[in-house]
Amino acid sequence: MMKFNISTFGCQMNEHDTEKIIWTLEKIGYQQTGYRDEADIIIFNTCAVRKTAEDRVFGQLGELQDLKRKNPNLIIAVCGCLMQKEEIRDYFLKKHRHIDIVFGTNNIHKLPQLIDRYLRTNEKVIDVIEDTKEISENIDSNRKYFYKAFVDIMYGCNNFCSYCIVPYTRGRERSRSVKSIINEVENLAQTGCKEITLLGQNVNSYGKTLDEKITFSQLLTILNNIEGIERIRFMTSHPKDFSDDLIDAYKSLDKLCNHLHLPVQSGSNRILKLMNRKYTKEEYLDKIYKIRECVPDIAITTDIIVGFPGETEEDFKETLDLVKKAKFDSAFTFLYSIREGTNAAKMTNQIPDEIKHERFQRLLDVLYPIGLESNQKLINTVQKILVEETSKSDENILSGRTESNKLVHFKGNNNIIGQIVDVEITDAKTFTLEGRLV
Repeated sequence: MMKFNISTFGCQMNEHDTEKIIWTLEKIGYQQTGYRDEADIIIFNTCAVRKTAEDRVFGQLGELQDLKRKNPNLIIAVCGCLMQKEEIRDYFLKKHRHIDIVFGTNNIHKLPQLIDRYLRTNEKVIDVIEDTKEISENIDSNRKYFYKAFVDIMYGCNNFCSYCIVPYTRGRERSRSVKSIINEVENLAQTGCKEITLLGQNVNSYGKTLDEKITFSQLLTILNNIEGIERIRFMTSHPKDFSDDLIDAYKSLDKLCNHLHLPVQSGSNRILKLMNRKYTKEEYLDKIYKIRECVPDIAITTDIIVGFPGETEEDFKETLDLVKKAKFDSAFTFLYSIREGTNAAKMTNQIPDEIKHERFQRLLDVLYPIGLESNQKLINTVQKILVEETSKSDENILSGRTESNKLVHFKGNNNIIGQIVDVEITDAKTFTLEGRLV
């Protein structure tokens, strides 16, 4: 039996693509292994969003040269967002001649054919499709967890934020049909799945490419009625399309979790315009205030970029001001990094690294106390936790997440993994909570 090893870099969409790749290979008789030195095929599913992810892929690919020398029959395949950009792809292939198969984000269904072609010809196979219409919806997934699952509801992106390479790597926006989404979620419910996370680069624009008239909030209402599913999450939501009917959905749909991830990126209107985000700081905060008024206990998280080209001290102070007013539960914070092929990469007023790092620390100094205060409010409350796994250091400690997506550690037996249980919160830290099983 042929064995494969796969490494995933990047976001939840990449993780879900990996689940599809695993299912595809197992359907043709391959077996997954966690050890590269016993694999017949090694696959890197890559991310192009940040330079750090690209550097990790590049470094690890170099390490595979020794394995290839020891085992000339080893097949090395690279897929994902990095391979969708021709100049990046050509650079990788030039530097790493031991890569055998290259495919993209839109043609995972063709992987068995690509492997067969390589085995028959022993020649490098490159098959990258730019059009999201080529994506096959007949591919299932070998889910990492039985109790929670990712569900694609759309592919690609039409926003073209000036710092982001995703529209160039994942193609133009396309929504999945309502019927195919319902079928997938119903099948998940029948197998015991309790929580689904709907995925898209901008889920708020769901339905715009479909012939049938449907909005994202209407899709949520349909999925809310599927028996067996107990929690619904989604990401990512774009502020410019975050609508009042979606706010109403938080109030009316009992399965929609009280957590919203709404990336703001900057608090400066000048920088937001340069980023091509199509909203202002004031418009963003209005939406935050409105949903907090509707759902007072909602947890709100965000993404923030520090050091975007041309960012002044005043621009950065506007970001700090927004953070204080929005009171985010937590944030994914990033130092701006140049992505070739984007408009921001062409800007000449790049920010020096030392200024980026100094501002980054100041941002964390504001964010962390707010997050801690938010967590402390949950002490002595009882939260419903979807139990996910045992601690790597102590098998008697379980971890899971609240509806508001906060990570909780507590003592318990692993036979309740996959169940939703009541846990009383006894202590709070900046990133995690501790509790006891009720």
